[in-house]
Amino acid sequence: MANVGVFGAGSWGTALSVLLHDNGHHVEVWSIDGEEVKMLNEKKEHVLKLPGVKLPDDMKATTDMESVIAGKDFLVLAVPSTFTRETARKMNPYVKEGQIIVDVAKGIEEATLMTLSQQIEQEIPQADVAVLSGPSHAEEVGRRLPTTCVIGARTKKTAEYLQSMFISRVFRVYTSPDILGMELGGSLKNVIALAAGIADGLGYGDNTKAALITRGIAEIARLGVKMGGKIESFTGLTGIGDLIVTCASVHSRNRKAGYLIGQGRTMQEAMDEVKMVVEGVYSAKAAARLARKYDVSMPIVDEVNAVLFDGKSPAEAVDDLMQRESRSESLALKWEN
Repeated sequence: MANVGVFGAGSWGTALSVLLHDNGHHVEVWSIDGEEVKMLNEKKEHVLKLPGVKLPDDMKATTDMESVIAGKDFLVLAVPSTFTRETARKMNPYVKEGQIIVDVAKGIEEATLMTLSQQIEQEIPQADVAVLSGPSHAEEVGRRLPTTCVIGARTKKTAEYLQSMFISRVFRVYTSPDILGMELGGSLKNVIALAAGIADGLGYGDNTKAALITRGIAEIARLGVKMGGKIESFTGLTGIGDLIVTCASVHSRNRKAGYLIGQGRTMQEAMDEVKMVVEGVYSAKAAARLARKYDVSMPIVDEVNAVLFDGKSPAEAVDDLMQRESRSESLALKWEN
């Protein structure tokens, strides 16, 4: 049994807390929101973000950051990506040398273009930082439906230790040394999911979504490999796997926000209606900047940015994508004649 501190009591943090407790670990949960802590401790349920998933009686939530870090075998950082750096900075004084922190959020910092693990390592250099990623909606993990994910870490020892902590009969965990590729896949797929939602909101069909998923992973992989990620990460669970579920699932906040935009809502109206952090909105500008920095063509990402921030109509964005200059599907494939 391990002692685990979970930071962030939203839907994902709550679902992982239940998973880890099911695995026999002692789990303590931190939230910055005192009202959220009171709700979790009294109702034993996150009635707003994960209704129907009951917390065990011996699981406690608190706003005391130091107590959730002290004596823990590893920490799970599940706050929204926009709060990762700030939370890590506050955690720093209490984190011991070599203490493991598993980041489970997905995003890229717009100002610095850093992934979440890079931000954590910058703010808590003494920590051993790992990531958990893959197609894993909290609503299904909380209901104990079969799910597969990947643990990425700097060393095989850390990866396999965390694999043994998370794996269960309903949560299969693989390992990978490619943290960068995993994080890029997990972050950039949210931008493509916005596009898929927009297409759904416009009333387009399965053909359109299949095209967006397929061409979307091509864009993500082009950029990711050029940045140093491995192609296997983009063709695996943390790439195409995560992209498929985020583009298709009713649980996907990014797809839902895109759907509302496709139906005529503004970006802000869509975010307000979703009522949870829409990571793709925050990653879209960073993705476009990375594409320019590494000189990689990402037309879907460009059109999503134009719709979100430049007032371009979704229908016009789709039309411009369809009427781009014709080309071969893969430049790596060569003609014999």
